[in-house]
Amino acid sequence: MTLSQGILLAIVLAPLAGSLLAGLLGRQIGRVGAHTVTILGVALSCVLSCYVLYQLVWGGAQTYDHNVYTWFEVGRLSASVGFLVDRLTAMMMVVVTFVSLMVHVYTIGYMADDDGYQRFFSYIALFTFSMLMLVMSNNFLQLFFGWEAVGLVSYLLIGFWYKRPTAIYANLKAFMVNRVGDFGFLLGIAAVLFWFGTLDYAQVFQQAGKLEDLSLEVIAGHPWHAATVIGILLFIGAMGKSAQVPLHVWLPDSMEGPTPISALIHAATMVTAGIFMVARMSPLYELSETALSVVLVIGATTALFTGLIGIVQNDIKRVVAYSTLSQLGYMTVALGVSAYSGAVFHLMTHAFFKALLFLGAGSVIIAMHHEQDMRYMGGLRKYMPVTYITMWIGSLALAGMPGFAGFFSKDAIIEAVGASHRWGSGYAYFCVLAGVFVTALYSFRLLYLTFHGKERFTVKAGHGHDAHHDDHHHKPGELAHPPHESPWVVTLPLVMLAIPSLLIGWPTIGPMLFGDYFGRSIVVGEANDVLGELGAEFHGPLAMVLHGFTQWPFWIAFAGFATATYVYLFNPAVADRVKRALKPLYELLAHKYWIDEIYYALFAKGGVRLGRAFWRGGDAAVIDGAIDGSAALVVRTAAALRGLQSGFLYHYAFAMIFGLVLLLAGFWLFGHV
Repeated sequence: MTLSQGILLAIVLAPLAGSLLAGLLGRQIGRVGAHTVTILGVALSCVLSCYVLYQLVWGGAQTYDHNVYTWFEVGRLSASVGFLVDRLTAMMMVVVTFVSLMVHVYTIGYMADDDGYQRFFSYIALFTFSMLMLVMSNNFLQLFFGWEAVGLVSYLLIGFWYKRPTAIYANLKAFMVNRVGDFGFLLGIAAVLFWFGTLDYAQVFQQAGKLEDLSLEVIAGHPWHAATVIGILLFIGAMGKSAQVPLHVWLPDSMEGPTPISALIHAATMVTAGIFMVARMSPLYELSETALSVVLVIGATTALFTGLIGIVQNDIKRVVAYSTLSQLGYMTVALGVSAYSGAVFHLMTHAFFKALLFLGAGSVIIAMHHEQDMRYMGGLRKYMPVTYITMWIGSLALAGMPGFAGFFSKDAIIEAVGASHRWGSGYAYFCVLAGVFVTALYSFRLLYLTFHGKERFTVKAGHGHDAHHDDHHHKPGELAHPPHESPWVVTLPLVMLAIPSLLIGWPTIGPMLFGDYFGRSIVVGEANDVLGELGAEFHGPLAMVLHGFTQWPFWIAFAGFATATYVYLFNPAVADRVKRALKPLYELLAHKYWIDEIYYALFAKGGVRLGRAFWRGGDAAVIDGAIDGSAALVVRTAAALRGLQSGFLYHYAFAMIFGLVLLLAGFWLFGHV
């Protein structure tokens, strides 16, 4: 059976149609019309994506790899719009469209009082279209289009409240940092075209073996393996998009955007694009141990060191943002040890519980009249039971509690790293194990500060607050009305995301990690197959859960849980004492290792200084000097010649006689030569 091209086109174009209707006809169709057309478009896309997944897994459908439209042909190079839909793509399509659908429904409640309601729905539907184009592409050029499109729409979404200077700063920062990664990504695509002469995935992967005999001298006398050059350059793009150290700085600042886009960007879509891309390029990465070691070390560094920053954050959304950075590090580590299916599996489980945590944080923010500082919360569980329970489910999944979705994917990654012998795997194993403690600590700290303990807010009667998102009429912790549970359009997506956060790991871990679910979508060399080694010891999800209670990750996570419980539930004064005792470490984490300041001094201020130097030395001294100098020369020459125009007849007569003498002398001189 072959998948229908019409269905695939409908999956991609339905969100685009909704986006165009909401964006161009927003005033005519109104708020209800805007959210109706976009939700219907994304819902249709989600249903059809589920159908495609069903057909590929159980219906006997073959992988679809065809071009739909030829964009241009130049010589032997053909640029097309086409789809490669296999089981890897289908899984990504379902995750992207399902999370996007939940975010669309949630947005009805969260953005209810915002003036840019229709514009926001148009943007998030356009984001969904861009992400689908990225994951469904069958060639590098279309991949790059989707890659840049999600970057552009994320720029619009992060800076959605464009009257806030902080939002404009954040979206410019995201845009600029991603351009750094995209420059490497574009060079990687150029290298693919240079060595293979085509941008089509299938043709590139068929010829991948020839890279083993090719090299490139980036520096004279130092040849680089072609597969290493391609792998590292493409990964630089992934570092920007998937926020890996040192290109991670844009992601926490993107919290300036509305909470629904935090869930959309940081859960299943934009930030996981880099992970998906490296997994898709596994036939190329398997040819370079060096490139995979670079991926491994950078992922491990991101997993531990960005997680540590989350411990000292007080903004509820920023804690979840730093947890996203850390979990993206785990996925990248899995890629680095050739456990590509483990990375993609964690991508899937993470999408559900991270979207749940972001939307839960947004529900809390609504209840707190857009207060985001956890120091002014506390005791909210009695006001918000649905949000409270679903946030606990999401946090337990994030912390890797046995039986929850995050446990299956996270523990598999840790075990895979432990079984790997690749250069850097020892360092990575330490980072991912230490990261388990850190994850549990900041996850339960968030829950205790937000939902438990005494109430650290006051309700001030007589001050209405219509919850416009950039109004700040009250002092911190001072509310106009008591907190209350969010409306059903907010809580329904929380419940719908809590279900897979709890259950999705049970039926999927066997086929995805240790079975043949991905087939030829992912290629792993026999010597690198760490998941294959682990598969020999896999005896079903229940056995894995029971075994999980005896493993180091569980007890390390339990230590993090116990520490957070003691400090933030029973003895909060300890936190202040530890903060004072470890002040240098606290300052290091609170300032995020001063990386932002270094970048600002080096690149932002450095760029200004360099520009000023070019202006003074080049523009003012050379260019202006040459132009002004030539103008001054003309003025001086004209002034000298003007002196000859005296108006006296005898001056002119003398000049004529003098000129005649010079002319005769010239004739005589040249006549004798």
